[in-house]
Amino acid sequence: MLGSRHSIGYSVAARKNIPPPNDQVLCLSTADVKRTLCRVNPLKSAGPDNIPGRVLRECAEQLADVFTDIFNISLSSTIFPTCLKVYSFLPRLVVDFSSAFNTIIPQHLIEKLSLLGLNTSLCNWILDFLTGRPQSVWIGNSISSTTTLSTGAPQGCVLSPLLFTLLTHNCAAMHSSNHIIKFTDDTTVVGLISKNDESAYREEVQWLTAGCRANNLSLNIDKTKEMVVDFRRAQSDHSPLNIDRSSVEIVKSTKFLGVHLAENFTWTLNTSSITKKAQQRLYFLRRLRKAHLPPPILPVFYRGTIESVLSSCITAWFGNCTVSDRKTLQRIVRTAEKIIGVSPPSITEMYTTCCIHKANSIVDDPIHPSHTHTHTPLTLLPSGKRAVLELSGDEGQVWR
Repeated sequence: MLGSRHSIGYSVAARKNIPPPNDQVLCLSTADVKRTLCRVNPLKSAGPDNIPGRVLRECAEQLADVFTDIFNISLSSTIFPTCLKVYSFLPRLVVDFSSAFNTIIPQHLIEKLSLLGLNTSLCNWILDFLTGRPQSVWIGNSISSTTTLSTGAPQGCVLSPLLFTLLTHNCAAMHSSNHIIKFTDDTTVVGLISKNDESAYREEVQWLTAGCRANNLSLNIDKTKEMVVDFRRAQSDHSPLNIDRSSVEIVKSTKFLGVHLAENFTWTLNTSSITKKAQQRLYFLRRLRKAHLPPPILPVFYRGTIESVLSSCITAWFGNCTVSDRKTLQRIVRTAEKIIGVSPPSITEMYTTCCIHKANSIVDDPIHPSHTHTHTPLTLLPSGKRAVLELSGDEGQVWR
């Protein structure tokens, strides 16, 4: 799976920090740096340099030129400043040393990046960023001794998820009946089993396991779950999967990217979870009202802590919710309305607004997988109440 190191030619250049001939070095403009500084969230905590985000944002005009010079010198020399690699973490942040980010081997990652077409200078800069990183543990006013790491990617860094995604970019399904869904380090294998033939599905899992070994990624079998969706009248027992001589637990429901999925494709479990979380936050909304806070603060708190929970991934699950589930969610909205004294959008209005926003984002994004279907006409069902989007597939199949 991994490319040959001899076909890349980065190792010598990395050691000497000299870009090869005709290799264009990435160069940032002052306008790009200024634009990035202006987008800094002032509410987030400061980094290891203890410079508040508000300072970076308010002083973007004065700092842009200096930062541009620093960044371009770092990129041209393919050296990442050691002082910016320092990583300190609190012991209450649980670090799983078998997790994906911590097991990245920088040299293997650079091979993948080079095969993807990244120029050697940028690859060398990323390699220098991932190696020789000082790390320590911070407890109160005390800090441990520093350990230098040259494996893995720093936790909390915005670059780490992107690097891991590029590392596993060639992880694709072998069989047409299977799909591999990846979101950073969360991977899901979906298999369609016909005529009780599970061979393609089980081969896919074994191939994925072998790919993880080749990329120094260790699967956590205890956290790996399997859910079987079977609507046949005569259901048969499903033998569990075996990975490294360990059986994978078969569950009736699972949580996928924050949404609870059930084996019968109902959304009662998901709405119950959302309702419980929203009700817990209604308590704090009541306390704020009892504290006689200014009236404008209550609606803002509601939108940020309760409405955001109710509308999370709502485009995926609300359309198939039962009437009972919708009424349960709407009761949360009515309770909040009595507390804040303002009529917030109903749960149905939230759904409609999110669907429109999602549709507009697909139309405006030419690289979205569904962008090519935005101009396909909709066909009304015989009832006239719903429309379907017909897509032609292979061998004359039509997907709806």
